[in-house]
Amino acid sequence: MYVAFGDGVASFFSLFSPSFFFCLATIKNQTPISVKINIIRKTATIVKTEIIERKLSGIVWIDDNKNNIGVLYGIGVGPGDPELMTLKAINTIKACDIIAIPAVSKEECYAYSIVQAVLPEIEKKHIMCTPFPMIKDKEKLTISHNKIYCDIVSELEAGKNVAMLTIGDPSVYSTYMYIHKRVMQAGFTAVMISGVPSFCAAAARLGISLGEMMDEIHIIPASYDVRGTVGYGGTCVYMKSGKKLAELIEVLRTGDAIRKKKMTVYGVTNCGMESERVYRGLDELTEAKGYLTIVIVKYS
Repeated sequence: MYVAFGDGVASFFSLFSPSFFFCLATIKNQTPISVKINIIRKTATIVKTEIIERKLSGIVWIDDNKNNIGVLYGIGVGPGDPELMTLKAINTIKACDIIAIPAVSKEECYAYSIVQAVLPEIEKKHIMCTPFPMIKDKEKLTISHNKIYCDIVSELEAGKNVAMLTIGDPSVYSTYMYIHKRVMQAGFTAVMISGVPSFCAAAARLGISLGEMMDEIHIIPASYDVRGTVGYGGTCVYMKSGKKLAELIEVLRTGDAIRKKKMTVYGVTNCGMESERVYRGLDELTEAKGYLTIVIVKYS
């Protein structure tokens, strides 16, 4: 929808960002609607956003622009051991106004508990609960993501810097990325802070390498169909295997018989946490329980 306004009306609507109109449409209809408004002024000017970098608490802090617009930070807090959090993650959390957590409460959030062990003062921060439903229904997911997006954007437009916590690294099967892409598309600034991936921490805990020389490394979401992975070589890492562990074990047993290759299987549940468990071989792996179970299979 393209709308042309005179100077007075245009000035009024310029107070609102495109995300404001999107959120209104989303709340009204509960489904994503593409709303595009082009405000044309007689004395139109284009102001290029200036990114200003300055040092704050030992990190590079980014101001979105001079209009007091906040920045979204997707922060990887590592797999579970608080000592594996990076200094950059800690300093960014300290500097942010709002902490967004992917859970209905602080008590139920793995990422929050990891940070709390290193940074007790996080309890004084404004906490925004942004639970992502673990479902595959695209319509329900869209409604949930839209609400989280609108909640975060309203804070950014108010000039608040938001730190969104995620276990592991934000680039690896993280729900944060849904919001990151939407925020960037809307013209805001979003920054990713790397964390130690769970599969790297698991390999270190097991004392094994993930890849050497010409070895391939395959990172696979085990919550989906894993039968097609039987033909892979090198090292296969199955993420978040808990709910489909029995199916994965059966696939591995069958695949091993078909391939007739040497296969070494490892598993780690809740890596770096107090409830951590380590498994070696398929027989031990049958005892594993928990959503945060990583299975590493090495072929030779």
